[in-house]
Amino acid sequence: MTRNIYILVTAVFLATALFLSCSIKKQFNTTAKKILVFTKTAGFHHSSIPQGIEAVKLICSQNGLKVKVTDNSDDFTKDSLAVYSAVLFLNTTGDVLNSSQQEAFEHYIKSGGGFAGIHSAADTEPDWPWYIRLVGAKFAGHPNNPNVLKAVIDITGTRFPATQGLPLRWERTDEWYNYSDISADIKVIATLDESTYSGGTNGKNHPIAWYHSFEGGRAFYTGGGHTEASYAEPLFLKHLTEGIKYAAGIGAAASSK
Repeated sequence: MTRNIYILVTAVFLATALFLSCSIKKQFNTTAKKILVFTKTAGFHHSSIPQGIEAVKLICSQNGLKVKVTDNSDDFTKDSLAVYSAVLFLNTTGDVLNSSQQEAFEHYIKSGGGFAGIHSAADTEPDWPWYIRLVGAKFAGHPNNPNVLKAVIDITGTRFPATQGLPLRWERTDEWYNYSDISADIKVIATLDESTYSGGTNGKNHPIAWYHSFEGGRAFYTGGGHTEASYAEPLFLKHLTEGIKYAAGIGAAASSK
């Protein structure tokens, strides 16, 4: 009799543990599949932000990701950020976070969160060294008169999903940033051929897209995305899709080191 009770209690315990484990796993998977798209600007405001938002929403819906779009920096608290698998800075500019919000964002990344930056994400928080290292470089100007030019991108990181399927010499039209404070730790996957347009100042080392692991988290950046037309380009959207997936820790890119 005692043996039967023991077996019954053990079975109930194991069933309960299995149920709780599945529930926790389900809850984790649910919360892990959310992206925060941040669009606040304290400097130049890109007219392409609405097109970028719609493109990112489409990308996320096609990849099982939920999206929250905000230009409210009050969303940057430890508790609020904890539910997102990645935070995407979409053409943000200037000083957009106060010190407590910066602290919360640092905590988020160091806790394993993901970051993706599009275009002027590199022209954001210019006086915050930690953020510049997270992005991987800092905006240092762009060509003028005109600022939007056709150029050739050399794909250098063909094994990373965000460049797979792209032409090795990828010609497209956009506003091409020059960069300073380029981190030695970023893994560059695409560079600009400055001989194909006017106004480049980085020379042979002119990265335009990259990724890296950073202080427990991961970051992806692409310099494209200034123009409204960018977000209707199939190849650019493919590039952006895989970058977002890397930041969110899903798909083949998630295992990239």
